[in-house]
Amino acid sequence: MKISALYFPLLSIPLASAAELTLEAKPFSVSHSLKAIALPESAIPLKLDTKSLPALEIVSLVDQGTKVKKGDPLAVFKSEGIDQKLADLKQAIAAGELSLAQAELDLATSEKTTPEQLKRIEQQAKVAAEELEHFTKTRREAEVQTADYGLKRQRQLLASYEEELKQLLKMYEADDITEDTEEIILKKQKDNVAYAAFLVEMEILDHKRKISVSLPREELALTEKRDDSALQSSKAKQDLPRALELKKIEFAKLKTSLERQKKELADLQHDRNFFEIKASEDGWFYHGSIENGTWTTAEMLKVLTPRGAVPAGKVFASLVPARAKLLLHASASQADAVALQPQTKGFATLTGSDGALIPVSVSKISPVPGTDGTYRTSLAAEWPESITPVSGQTYEVKIISHENEKAITVPTKALELDSKGWSIQVKLADGKTERRTVMRGKSSAENAEITGGLKAGDIVIVP
Repeated sequence: MKISALYFPLLSIPLASAAELTLEAKPFSVSHSLKAIALPESAIPLKLDTKSLPALEIVSLVDQGTKVKKGDPLAVFKSEGIDQKLADLKQAIAAGELSLAQAELDLATSEKTTPEQLKRIEQQAKVAAEELEHFTKTRREAEVQTADYGLKRQRQLLASYEEELKQLLKMYEADDITEDTEEIILKKQKDNVAYAAFLVEMEILDHKRKISVSLPREELALTEKRDDSALQSSKAKQDLPRALELKKIEFAKLKTSLERQKKELADLQHDRNFFEIKASEDGWFYHGSIENGTWTTAEMLKVLTPRGAVPAGKVFASLVPARAKLLLHASASQADAVALQPQTKGFATLTGSDGALIPVSVSKISPVPGTDGTYRTSLAAEWPESITPVSGQTYEVKIISHENEKAITVPTKALELDSKGWSIQVKLADGKTERRTVMRGKSSAENAEITGGLKAGDIVIVP
């Protein structure tokens, strides 16, 4: 077994530089001195649990250690502007609710009308295409035929009138005398011929215009209408769904914005309760945090002044209830923590005072060290009637962890640690010395208790 790290080589010590000590049984005890502070078993932490405000400015703050009654104001913070902000926010929420209701109505209407609009536009495009197709395949030719037939018909009428006039002239020329009636008939027929000729000329003009102008223009108009309707239909298929989606997005934005405003209002209303902090019960007011047997003030003392900004979420003060029991809290070294046990008893005295002893007993020791390497230790005290303890007072504590009325002890410096354990140099009856292994018990700063290997009357060599 490798033990070189624990092995202390025996030095050769001349007898002239060593002392002889004859052992005897006598009282031995191990004591521990601790510095403790009186703190309540429980304290009410005071902090600004605000949700939207990162810090509040102090207007007034109760002095450190002030005795307070339930309902007394402890801290008052600057509240200018928050009430106006609350009023503005309520008004904005009212307007937002109206805007949201209108947006919801617009969205519902659009969801209903958009499919109908798309259907109508598609139908218009379909009709425009059908009209053009009907014109090019059927109606244009029919229009040409109708124009041709109209012109032909007018020419036939003209020819008929001309033939009737010709026959009348032949018939009336056979008579020697033309009667008045015949003159009237001839005049009427000549008028008919002239009018028919005029109608033929007009029909020719109409025919020519229809063939060369009207029908091409109508075809162009129908073509443009078909193309425009198709374009509008294609555009509407994209625009209308987009417009509907934008309305949905706008509605969602308004809804989200309104929800955020309502949350902001709720947070502000919640925060408004922290602008004046009152005592929840009778007790004492302390600056800083009193938690886990520690009173921390350093960080907060910088801001606990008028116009100082107290950060949210951090304990800035503590209310010590009048009902709270005071305990003594100390930071023990590892050696003290190992030796002390719950219920170990001792005494405490108020630092700077020669007053009465205060019986104390260990109530709790932290099983692990803190960041400073010490172990948090709590001690219960039996406070005499003559003493009125106050949170924050410091005390000197002395605890006896071990007592033995008949103990064999040696100076700690006389012990050596070698491969066999603890050993000491012992003088024999013949004047020689030997290195003897012993069993070490409890120890103090100067002496160690020997529980085996030595007895009263033995002589040891002390360097």
